[in-house]
Amino acid sequence: MRPAWLRPIEEGAQEISVHDLTRFMPPEDSDPRRGAVLILFGEGEHGPDLLLTERSHSMRSHPAQIAFPGGSIDPGETPLEAALREAEEETGLDPAGVDVFAELPELWLPPTNFAVTPVLAWWETETPVGVVDPDEVHAVYRVPISELVGPDHRIRVEHPSGWVGPGYLIGHDNDRVLWGFTAGIIARLFDFVGWSEEVDEAPLRALPAHMLQGEPTRAEIKPNTRFGEAR
Repeated sequence: MRPAWLRPIEEGAQEISVHDLTRFMPPEDSDPRRGAVLILFGEGEHGPDLLLTERSHSMRSHPAQIAFPGGSIDPGETPLEAALREAEEETGLDPAGVDVFAELPELWLPPTNFAVTPVLAWWETETPVGVVDPDEVHAVYRVPISELVGPDHRIRVEHPSGWVGPGYLIGHDNDRVLWGFTAGIIARLFDFVGWSEEVDEAPLRALPAHMLQGEPTRAEIKPNTRFGEAR
């Protein structure tokens, strides 16, 4: 049975629109690659939390990026199947213990022409999680939701292109920067359901240099594109 604290997310998922999450939608003449991510809510030793991964620092694109488990949808797969498969491959969780209750609207990532479906789920029967393949995943985190809705861990992240968007400091020493697509979904979803506390102006942080490999440059970002808003 899903806990009462999750009810705002369940109800919000039925009402939220793509425009509440992003202003980017795939152009009619585009043929985006399709992917899915798993937004898995659990309840750990520090209370309600989210499962997140940190990409390997040696990857050629987006090294050290904090993200929801997920990836490309294989031929014949549904977004739900892809999200669960990728989560199992990346963290070792048992999909049988995951209660999927909603899918958010498909979100388009202009820099990579990816259309991603976020899959919402409750971790009904928890299993141990950790790094399965260190060439792909550096670390696995269960981030307390209290740290994502309160002011102490919230920041604004500035990309070299000039884009500024929501971010969070996570990890055991609060030294990992969560930004871009993942941070944007969390911020907008939690704002929509009324979970986020008001913050006058979160501290501004430059995106760490070790996370810039494989990121589009200023010249590659189209005018009026808020890079990272839907990444």
